[in-house]
Amino acid sequence: MRIFDTVYEDNVEKRVLNKKETAIAQQKQEAIKEAFRNWIWKDPQRRERLTRIYNDRFNAIRPREYDGSHIRFTGMNPEITLRQHQVDAVAHILYGGNTLLAHCVGGGKTYEMAAAAMEGKHLGLCNKSMFVVPNHLTEQWAGEFLQLYPSANILVATRKDFETKNRKKFCARIATGDYDAVIIGHSQFEKIPISAERQKRQLQEQIWEITDGIQEIKAAKGERYAIKQLEKTKKTLELKLKKLNDTSRKDDVVTFEELGVDRLFVDEADFYKNLFLYTKMRNVAGLAQTEAQKSSDLFAKCRYLDELTEGRGIVFATGTPISNSMTEMYTMQRYLQYETLRRNGLQHFDCWASTFGETVTAIELAPEGTGYRAKTRFARFYNLPELMSMFKEVADIKTADMLDLPVPKANYHNVAVKPSEFQQDMVTELAERAEKVRNRMVEPHEDNMLKITNDGRKLALDQRLANPMLPDHEESKVNACVDNIFRFWRDHRDKKLTQLVFCDLSTPKNDGNFNVYDDVRQKLMARGVPADEVAFIHEANTETRKKELFGRVRTGQVRALLGSTFKMGAGTNVQDRLVALHDLDCPWRPRDLEQRSGRIVRQGNKNDEVYIFRYVTENTFDAYLYQILENKQRFISQIMTSKSPVRSAEDIDETALSYAEVKALATGNLHIKEKMDLDIQVSKLKLLKANHLSQRYALEDRLLKHFPRQIKLAEERIAGYERDMALYQRHSALKPSGGNAEESKFAGITVKDIAYTEKAKAGAAILEACKLMTLPEPQEMGSYLGFPMLFSFDSFSKQYQITLRGALSHTVTLGTDVHGNITRLNNVLAEMPKKLEYCREQLKTTCQQMETAKEQIEIPFEKEQELQSKSARLHELNILLNMDKTENEMVDGEPDEDMDIPEKKAVGYER
Repeated sequence: MRIFDTVYEDNVEKRVLNKKETAIAQQKQEAIKEAFRNWIWKDPQRRERLTRIYNDRFNAIRPREYDGSHIRFTGMNPEITLRQHQVDAVAHILYGGNTLLAHCVGGGKTYEMAAAAMEGKHLGLCNKSMFVVPNHLTEQWAGEFLQLYPSANILVATRKDFETKNRKKFCARIATGDYDAVIIGHSQFEKIPISAERQKRQLQEQIWEITDGIQEIKAAKGERYAIKQLEKTKKTLELKLKKLNDTSRKDDVVTFEELGVDRLFVDEADFYKNLFLYTKMRNVAGLAQTEAQKSSDLFAKCRYLDELTEGRGIVFATGTPISNSMTEMYTMQRYLQYETLRRNGLQHFDCWASTFGETVTAIELAPEGTGYRAKTRFARFYNLPELMSMFKEVADIKTADMLDLPVPKANYHNVAVKPSEFQQDMVTELAERAEKVRNRMVEPHEDNMLKITNDGRKLALDQRLANPMLPDHEESKVNACVDNIFRFWRDHRDKKLTQLVFCDLSTPKNDGNFNVYDDVRQKLMARGVPADEVAFIHEANTETRKKELFGRVRTGQVRALLGSTFKMGAGTNVQDRLVALHDLDCPWRPRDLEQRSGRIVRQGNKNDEVYIFRYVTENTFDAYLYQILENKQRFISQIMTSKSPVRSAEDIDETALSYAEVKALATGNLHIKEKMDLDIQVSKLKLLKANHLSQRYALEDRLLKHFPRQIKLAEERIAGYERDMALYQRHSALKPSGGNAEESKFAGITVKDIAYTEKAKAGAAILEACKLMTLPEPQEMGSYLGFPMLFSFDSFSKQYQITLRGALSHTVTLGTDVHGNITRLNNVLAEMPKKLEYCREQLKTTCQQMETAKEQIEIPFEKEQELQSKSARLHELNILLNMDKTENEMVDGEPDEDMDIPEKKAVGYER
């Protein structure tokens, strides 16, 4: 919720955020939400009903475990043996439905997919498999496929195959050929169209979906901005549909449906995370609503394969299915579990989000350093155990600690360097620029937060990237990196051990401008490192050259290879001699950092230990970038695990540094420190109160249901034992006299309408009666001491039983000894006084527990006053820190390009 005032400057109407009113309104909004949450759980009947609905829908899934030990793998290279987790993954693909191979870097996903395709065809589960892999990995994929299955008939796409003049011919080869596998690149896959009819149908479904959403918002008298945004999206889709209807179909176009592909394998599937997302939420960070055409194309093809194979024809593979934000899990589920989401009423993002997540409005540090801004994010996630149970129906998750792969031990070293005076001054200048952007003193095309963020990253890397005229700072992280590269080059010259250097910024362009790559190479050469032992990945601009370069690294001819995450990440297998890896800058996503380290911490590395260096320039953007990665990785790690997940997790998703993070680099405010401390304290107190309420609700349930039920049960058992003991005593007094002492103790028994007074004959009759049982249900076959005897057979223990049925049932398990069985019957009846006394003690204990619960339920939360006072102080600080010199500001946060100006009113409300 945000509250705006309408002001006029130079006769121009502008919307201005009223920070004070917004802060007050948001606090009231949180109070209402908290009160509603408490109300939901307050009524026991409502609580029980809602809990039952939730458990029946979401908490009734037990993910299946797959075992592929029995699979023979016809045609596989006998020199290669798959690891257990790999054959289990193949079993998941063959016997389960759509599958996500969420295995860590180096987990062997390539072999898993190849084996699944070949075995699937062998078993008749699929006919033609298509593998969609990163463009630069098609040849490598083909090589590994043939290494595993030397006689496989595969078709590999080259760049020329998808040139306009060759595309039709190549697609025709796919359609007419009986291939075991067709391997193409990501960009090539997108060039194979889905049929126009299917495109029209799916566009129409999306239009209907948005129309329904608009009607829901209007019926609820919702936000006009949300309505306008959805109407704008609807109009875009309608234009696409109109264009499709107006375009005549070319008969010579080979569509995806005509290729005969019935199983699709997508490697590095996280590249397709930007799938269209419709939501009524507005101005919520963490909800990327950008759409990539390649993602929409893949989704359409996945829906076709779901129809064709009944949800069994799609396999995704990625070590990082959730690489940036928790919403990516919803995207993966839409690709692979579309029908599951629909069946559970979760196909719309807002339904999914309301079940498993919550928007959180927090006060964040603002650029000027003396204030904060309010920012709403989709950032808190609940009910993770149930979400993960659903997700693991398709996800086969294997992390490095689960697999125990034979990889070298990684030693991490963080190298922190002090900034130069120039860097410190420039950080201050960046903060001033951020303030101007925030106050809209500059046009977005002149300056914006993305530009400032990029300049800040460059500045942290090397001050000469900000100003080439500045001197080389001797203590920069580039120089620290050069020192370490040279030390490892010198110390391991005899073994020709190698190193990788990752740097996404300042890549070589041969334009005469300063770049870090050339700077590193020149400094190494100046120290005596031969020029041909330092290479750039950018110099290998073809697949052939890249293959040759990788070979030289593996043999130690190239001792240091520099490259970016994109060019030198996934698919770079040069681990043989790698001893050190240097992260010269910080990437945006945890997956990028994982892909980097996965180049060296990998099977096939000959070294027992390796070293990973991460370089940080203090008091610059570096520290905050790593902090963002740490926060993202925290919730990702809770998902990518075999352990039971926690019930809730926090998510942070930012691709540009916020104004808060820019100014925080040069701030010093006592109020800020007080607010941070209070944030932690209030969060802990709220958690304690939540636990207190949870225990109180549990006591209420016990008072209403558990204790009354236990008391009633105990009273019934006490009454039953008393009646049965009286029956036992009456019939015991009728024991016959005479005969030997043993027989005089036996009161006689009736089996199959025959009365027996001798113990041995009675025992034999019982065993004979067991042999005559023909029905699985208990059968009455006699009586003993006034108790009817019911004979039964326990199929689990494979033993016969007799139940003496009185007011209660007294069961004994029979043996083979004729005398022993009579003794067992006597013993079970003789134990009734003990059991009666136990029941009386249980009744007494339960009544005492019930009284204690009544007392405990009246005890208030002992720290309620502390929570209220600290929450009030935190609210005061939020308002205080949220106010700047002019009290009210222009619209806070990054400006929305599609933000509409409301009609002229004194105050506009946006939620």
